[in-house]
Amino acid sequence: MGTGEGQETTTTTRTRHSNMASCCSKISPIIPIFVFFLLASSPIRVARSSSETNNPHAKNQTFRPEQELQKLKISPDGDIIDCVLLRHQPGFDHPQLKGKKPLAPPERPNGHNTKATMAAEDFQMWRMSGETCPEGTIPIRRTTEQDMLRANSVTSFGKKPAQVVRRDTTSNDHEVSPELYGDYYPRFFTYWTSDAYQATGCYNLLCSGFVQTNNRIAIGAAISPTSSYGVGQFDISLLIWKDPKHGNWWLEFESGIIVGYWPSFLFTHLSDHASMVQFGGEVVNSSPGGSHTATEMGSGHFAGEGFGKASYFRNLQVVDWDNNLIPLPDLKVLADNPDCYNIQGGINVVWGNYFYYGGPGKNVKCP
Repeated sequence: MGTGEGQETTTTTRTRHSNMASCCSKISPIIPIFVFFLLASSPIRVARSSSETNNPHAKNQTFRPEQELQKLKISPDGDIIDCVLLRHQPGFDHPQLKGKKPLAPPERPNGHNTKATMAAEDFQMWRMSGETCPEGTIPIRRTTEQDMLRANSVTSFGKKPAQVVRRDTTSNDHEVSPELYGDYYPRFFTYWTSDAYQATGCYNLLCSGFVQTNNRIAIGAAISPTSSYGVGQFDISLLIWKDPKHGNWWLEFESGIIVGYWPSFLFTHLSDHASMVQFGGEVVNSSPGGSHTATEMGSGHFAGEGFGKASYFRNLQVVDWDNNLIPLPDLKVLADNPDCYNIQGGINVVWGNYFYYGGPGKNVKCP
């Protein structure tokens, strides 16, 4: 999947002053599996601040900022990654999680490959030097004063604008958001809301909600490598599925690498099942001014250019009531403004259901 300024991919792609290319399937009731793909750049190293990884007492250690400052390394993208005790992550600030421990992963969907490789976890810049957080901790991208100052207000920091359509949503993939991160690097992100972005939810771990269990993936951290137009194309796979026993929504990266979960009590409709799954790209124009944004979606090239040039989603599947992976039914494609961004779907033996999407934004046909 390609990247572009202000672009993100999400399971819900309806935002004020936005343009999108997306496909969706109305499937009731089902549980979604998402497979997402990235287009590319050169690797940049981001160092973390943490306790020593070989400290056998890491699980019981309290990390004190005044001690950690001596070990900080600032990378070219400016990120600082802190290793935080599992029980001290924001998710456990929620009243219903007070005093509880992270859950063990549930049974994976039938037909899903769970053989993970360590190399698959090295898709983020901060991991380029091989660093990880100790067991019993999770990596969290540090929020800076500059991050807060870019927001319209303290209450709006880390949140999407309110939308008209009211629904529960969880979303996950990669995005470029200068307003949130202060740069143009594509970043691995999550988002949730239970009232269509009116008051609940947030990105990543910026509020209580998502519970992370992985000590090697930093949600909100920059991705590397990414693809280059006409040179090389990279992709990643993601799975979101509902634990049929306890109802929580789990997130898995590649095969077998569990990132964490959204507790079922966060939602109303999604506490039971999902009725629609959407895949695609979204560009948010925060200052429309009567003219379309020049922000690119994906690689900045239209879907018709195909592999190596346009962004894509492939092997789209869902999980049914019996926890089985099944082909995506009733696939429909839609572009709000095809002169700005478009989409082309298809199906074959190797990629299953797939689509190419993207575009340059403002151009002669998209004034």
